[in-house]
Amino acid sequence: MKVLMFGWEFPPHITGGLGTACYGMTKGLAKNGVEVLFVVPKAFGDEDQSSVRLLNASDVTVNLDNETDRRYWDRVHYMEVGSNIIPYVGPEEYASMVTDYRATDHFKSSVFAPRYEFSGKYGANLMEEVARYALIGSSLATKYDFDIIHAHDWLTYSAGIAAKETTGKPLVVHMHATEFDRSGENINTDVYAIERRGMEMADLVITVSNLTRNIVIEKYGINPDKVITVHNAVEPNSKSLSEYDKSGLNAKIVTFLGRITYQKGPEYFVEAAYKIIQQTSDVHFVMAGTGDLLKKMIRRVSQLKIGSRFHFTGFLKGQDVDRMFAMTDVFVMPSISEPFGIVPLEAMRLNVPVVISKQSGVSEVLKHALKVDFWDINGLADCIYGLCNYKAISELFKKEGKDEVDTLRWEAASKKIIEVYNLALSK
Repeated sequence: MKVLMFGWEFPPHITGGLGTACYGMTKGLAKNGVEVLFVVPKAFGDEDQSSVRLLNASDVTVNLDNETDRRYWDRVHYMEVGSNIIPYVGPEEYASMVTDYRATDHFKSSVFAPRYEFSGKYGANLMEEVARYALIGSSLATKYDFDIIHAHDWLTYSAGIAAKETTGKPLVVHMHATEFDRSGENINTDVYAIERRGMEMADLVITVSNLTRNIVIEKYGINPDKVITVHNAVEPNSKSLSEYDKSGLNAKIVTFLGRITYQKGPEYFVEAAYKIIQQTSDVHFVMAGTGDLLKKMIRRVSQLKIGSRFHFTGFLKGQDVDRMFAMTDVFVMPSISEPFGIVPLEAMRLNVPVVISKQSGVSEVLKHALKVDFWDINGLADCIYGLCNYKAISELFKKEGKDEVDTLRWEAASKKIIEVYNLALSK
C-alpha cells in the first residue's frame, strides 16, 4: 500500500508533538509494509528519510497560465481572509509578529507565483502558505502513484481535499488537536471552518483520543460512524539512564516540558511548585519550552520569590529532551485540554514517574500515572510531593510505568491506522 501523506513539520524541524507523532507513525507504517510519500512545505535536507520519502512543496512550480494548473486551482476550496491567523501563539507574540503586516497586501501575487518558498513555520503569512500548500497538493497528486491520502491537522486538510478531488482517491484526515483545544471557547472561526470542511470531505477521520473524538462529534457535527480513535504511541529509547549526564544538583528535579501556553496549564505548575517549596528545601523545578505565557511565568516566579529553585531552559527537542528527562525525578503535565500528550510517554520510557491531568487523552491509555484535575493545585502538589519523598511509591511508578509504555509502540498503533486505510478503500 502507498500513502500520500500531508504534514506541516518533520523532525528535526518541529515545534511540538505533531512532527514527533508523524515521524513515529511513518516509521511504524514502514515496518508494516506501507510506503509513505510525505509532503512538507519546506524540507531542510537533514530529515531522516529511512522510513519515508520526503517531498518538498517548495520545489514544486506551478503555472496558472497553463490550463492544467488552472484546473488544479479550481479544485482548491479557498477564501481569502483579510486578517492574519497564527493559531499557535498568544496575544503578546502575535502582536510583535504582525506589526506593519497586512495579509491582503501581499497575498495573491505570492500564492500564484510560479515558485514559492515556504517558511514551513507558523508565521504571520500562515494562511498564505496553507493556500499555496493546497495548490501544490492538487498538483503533486497527479504526479505520483498512491492508494490513499492522509492529511494531518487543519493546515493540510485543504491540500488533502484538493488531492482527493483531483484523483478520486479516498481521504483520511487526522485530528491531532481541535481549535477548541488551542483556543478554548474563543475559537478562530476561519480555522474551525477549515477543520470542519476537512472532516466532512474525508472518507474517515482519525482522532488521537476519545476525548478528541467526542469534541469532533459534538462541536463539529461529524457523523460518529466515520470517526475512529487511534491513540498515539512513542518510539523506544535504546539508551540506558547511565549513558546520560546527571544534573549535578543534590536535589529532586520536577519538570514541565511543552509549549508554555494556556492549553498546557503552566500556571498550575508554578503555583504547585510554590506550595512544595514552602514545605521542603531539596526540590528544584524546571520549565522547558517556549510560548506566549513564558514572560508571564517568569514574572510570577519572581513575584513568588522562588527563582533560585525554578529554572527556565527554553525550547528543547531531540536528544535534549531525553537528556532533560534523564535528570528528572518527576514529570508533570497539568494540561487544561490535551488531545493526547506524547511527552509523558517520552518521560516514562526513561523511568520517570509522571503526574498528568485527567483532561488529557493520554490518561485514557495510562494506568501507572498519577492523575489529577488540572485546576486542583493542592492535589497536584500532593502528587509531586509524594513521588519526591516516598521512595516505594516512586519506584513502583518508575518500574510499572516503564513496562507499560514499552508496549505503546508506533508499530502497533500503525496497524490500527492501516485498518482505517483498508476501511476507507473498501467504501
